[in-house]
Amino acid sequence: MNLRHLQHWLALAETGSFSRAAEKLHITQSALSRSIQVLEEDLGGALVDRVGKKNELTPLGQSVLARARRIVHEAQELKQGAALLQQGGLGSLRVGLGSGPGAMLMTPWLCHMAEHHPTVHVSVSRGPTELQLLQLRERQLDALVVDVRRVVIAPDLSIEHIAEMRAGFLCRQGHPILARHSGQVPFDSLLDYPVASTPLSQEVARIMVDHYGPRANPAQLTTVQCEEISSLIDVVRQTNAIFLGIVGAARQGLADGTLVELAMDPPFRGGARLALITLAGRTELPVMAVFREFVSSQLVD
Repeated sequence: MNLRHLQHWLALAETGSFSRAAEKLHITQSALSRSIQVLEEDLGGALVDRVGKKNELTPLGQSVLARARRIVHEAQELKQGAALLQQGGLGSLRVGLGSGPGAMLMTPWLCHMAEHHPTVHVSVSRGPTELQLLQLRERQLDALVVDVRRVVIAPDLSIEHIAEMRAGFLCRQGHPILARHSGQVPFDSLLDYPVASTPLSQEVARIMVDHYGPRANPAQLTTVQCEEISSLIDVVRQTNAIFLGIVGAARQGLADGTLVELAMDPPFRGGARLALITLAGRTELPVMAVFREFVSSQLVD
């Protein structure tokens, strides 16, 4: 067995056809058949059942597929990383950011790389944590920064704690609720206005209900919802909606006075547990160290 046999097997499994796989690999169909036969002999069983014009993976084939994909990807990454180190390069990086980290990191990270590492290819994607975890496992992303409470712990994930970010309620300067309450704001007063938030974890929902009772369940409390905090904050600036989320994501508005954090009665103690997530055992390119250091320096409450 060698890496070439595994590459041939992946092409066959992904295309479902000897002819299409051979075309993709730029080899003859007979050469591909011989390669698959050698791999089957090495593994001691059939990887594919040839049923008429169809090719179906056997149970052994299904088992080999996941491992072969991991081995081939890691070999490619190892080769790429070695070449970059020889050339003094950093590589490329594709990161996924949760709603809160995205609001705090995306533009600063892209600016940092454009200014300090202009030859490095970087990309940032946003979206639901569940989708980004799937993309990480499919190696479409290299790393995630998300609220770890929305992640199901699994042995294939490496989770590095970064920071605890405080959450709170914010409104625009001049909001009617500020005129009604010069000091602390009772929770019931929030119910007179729309509440804007990203999707929240079940743990945060429990904290909300423990603090303020059943009416604080985000499923009922939140009336304006999306994954993009920047959009939610724009809504809060332009309307009487109240933002519920990571306070640090609105630091610019708080600094320039266009946004105000509400002092709640009782005080809200919730927050986000942000973590850097990568695939366990995956070879890291040098640029990952740059990203890790940047994230740690930026995510300060």
